[in-house]
Amino acid sequence: MTYVALLRAINVGGHTVAMGRLQRLFTELGCANVSTFIASGNVIFDATARGSAPALERRIAAHLGAALGFPVETFLRTPQELAKIAGQRPFAARALAAPGARLFVAFLGRKPSSASVRKLMALRTPTDDLAVAGREIYWLCRVPSNEAAVSGAILEKALRAPATVRNITTVRKLVDRCAMNRAG
Repeated sequence: MTYVALLRAINVGGHTVAMGRLQRLFTELGCANVSTFIASGNVIFDATARGSAPALERRIAAHLGAALGFPVETFLRTPQELAKIAGQRPFAARALAAPGARLFVAFLGRKPSSASVRKLMALRTPTDDLAVAGREIYWLCRVPSNEAAVSGAILEKALRAPATVRNITTVRKLVDRCAMNRAG
């Protein structure tokens, strides 16, 4: 089974990890065909061992945490799930096409509760809009992200759960990379 691991805390906040080392750490777990995409903690791999995705997430997180010396939350998605995420249209096309608008996706370990969704929706502003679909939060940011009222840390605080955020461009490129890996 092919997965994409979206890792939190890789190459941010002083946690520098070379992509070659990250590949080796996944190989140590018995993963095959391991490749990384950009240096922000995106790993495409084939899982050779049987078991559930949540169990595999926990194994990867434990292995990376022990090897790297800091916690590495791990969020797995199949290429099919990632393609569906990339294809979502949570906001109007006009809003997405507005000058300066950028779309981000926050990946979560599980679908947020109704109470968490209410907290998230309370964060919306004229410059930051949010939508929830399954285990993902879509964030439409209409200002430079350093000027936004929302951030990954603010999303995590509202959710009381870890998340990792990617630009939609990165998500789409990961989908393309997965398709190339299957074709090649």
